[in-house]
Amino acid sequence: MNKVWRALRVPTMVVSTVTSTIILIGLISPVSTQATPAVLNEITDSNQVVLVSANSWQSTVGTVQVFERNKNSWQATQKPVQAILGYGGLVPGNNRKQGTGKTPTGTYAFTSAFGIKSDPGTKLNYVKVDKNDAWTYNPKFPSTYNIFQTANKDWSSYGKYVEILSTYRKQYNYVAVVDFNLPRGKITQGANGINRTDQSANTGQGGGIFLHVSNGTKTAGCVAIPENAMKAILEWIDPDKNPVIVIQVES
Repeated sequence: MNKVWRALRVPTMVVSTVTSTIILIGLISPVSTQATPAVLNEITDSNQVVLVSANSWQSTVGTVQVFERNKNSWQATQKPVQAILGYGGLVPGNNRKQGTGKTPTGTYAFTSAFGIKSDPGTKLNYVKVDKNDAWTYNPKFPSTYNIFQTANKDWSSYGKYVEILSTYRKQYNYVAVVDFNLPRGKITQGANGINRTDQSANTGQGGGIFLHVSNGTKTAGCVAIPENAMKAILEWIDPDKNPVIVIQVES
């Protein structure tokens, strides 16, 4: 099968009124003892929320819960889990700079998923990665910035700005792609197999912001959680319910 991978486009929502909150995740069986975070009252266009919460802008860990709207109320369906965040703490998404190791706060759609392991049954577009799959974000090559690649190519010219996805082992067993600074242009595959866009992402903000499996170490800006929780979230996500991740710092 030709793996010309195109992210499912779901409009990104940015919650400008919550520049100091967190990222919480959780879901599966009802957990009635959890209080509903006030920030969920501001979510009007989604019925599924992965909420990531941190105690301060300097935090490198947080809490993740998953909530689903049932009629007019939100219900947490999985116990909270610890999230490991960027080594640089957190920063408002619009202010993020590449190479700072900061996790961007805000509200973002999930566009697609991939993993070293087989599709767990997610409704997102899922790719089981192999040695030819990569994520590129070298500022010198704007047309390939923050784009999934599947090509039999030597990416050494990209230096540290490329991830050969299958080499990340546990971290990338299961991954949900967060719609942070993804290119808005049309993505096409050239004769050499490289995916390019005609409208580049912001090459100064960084790329490859994912929700993925934790290996116990700080990330470069992603949100990392235990594998069982990550797998459960992929199984739960339903694109028809416009699932989003809300990343906030609690004040």
